[in-house]
Order: sequence, then C-alpha cells, then structure tokens
Amino acid sequence: SVTHIGDWAFSECESLQQITILNSVTHIGDYAFSDCSSLQQINIPNSVTHIGDYAFSCCKSLQQITIPNSVTHIGHNPFYECENLKHIDCQSTKYTFHYNALYTSDGKAIISYIGNDDCFTIPNSVTHIGDSAFWGCKSLQQITIPNSVTHIGDYAFSWCESLQQVKIPDSVTHIGDWAFSECESLQ
Repeated sequence: SVTHIGDWAFSECESLQQITILNSVTHIGDYAFSDCSSLQQINIPNSVTHIGDYAFSCCKSLQQITIPNSVTHIGHNPFYECENLKHIDCQSTKYTFHYNALYTSDGKAIISYIGNDDCFTIPNSVTHIGDSAFWGCKSLQQITIPNSVTHIGDYAFSWCESLQQVKIPDSVTHIGDWAFSECESLQ
C-alpha cells in the first residue's frame, strides 16, 4: 500500500546494497536514497512518476539504473556524485547522466548525455536543453541540435573544451547565460 517514499527516507543507509520498490509507489522524494554508498542496484517500477532532487546522490556503488517511461518529473541532480554510474536507460534509449535533463514538449524528461564519444545528436523530441546539461563534456566535439529545441539553458555547453562547431536552429528563442563559456575550441 506504500505510494510515497519521503524525503531523506533511506538517506545515509551506508550498508544498503539493494532495494526493490513496490509497484504501488508513485513518488520518490528528495534525497530519498542519498549517501547509500553501498547501493549497487535499484529497480524503479513503472508506477513511479516523480524522482526528487538529489534522490540517489552520492550512491557511489550504483553503476546502472533504468528510469521507466512513467516518470514525468526528474528533480535537480538526482545522481550527483554517483561516480561509478555508467549509464541510465530512459525511454527506450540509453543515455549517460550528467547534471540536469533534457525535456520533451509534453514535459517528459530525457536524461542528458555525457560520455567519451566525440559527437552526439539530440533526439527530435527534445524542446528544452536544461541548465548545465552538457557542462564539462570535455570529449564532445560536435553536437546536433534539432529544430524542435526552443530553449538552451544557462551553462548548457560550458567547459566543453573540444566542442568545435554548433549550429543553433531558428527554433531556439532563448540561449541562457554562459551557455557556451570556456568552449576554447569553438569556432
């Protein structure tokens, strides 16, 4: 009958290695599993619609997580300092997480990409590139922004030291502060 995992519910449970969330749960609160440094696996059921701010922050043993299509809200930095997190499966497409999310027109979040690849194409469903979405992606040399994007957030591509060229489509109506700061290779 549990539907809500509250803020800080399992925070600092340093020996917790695995947790199964019941299919009745719809809400994972802020910092709910933060500092669970031994947590290696977590299964998020299709019932969950909300993942709070810093929900899994500092889960240093977490390597992989699947976010179901039911999730419509992903809070600020939910995987902050998850240093061993290799990838997140989200909406049937594999992305790697870093800072904030990309959003589709219906408000659904798509996790942003940070990896070792030198190029990345943002899906056509994305309308909003969040603040710091690609911050510090040092290997990224090329990015394709589709015509669906209308908003590029603050620091969105800052410190992308290898980024050489970006074509901003006419659909973009807002480019945030320092969106391309410290992009030393940008021509």
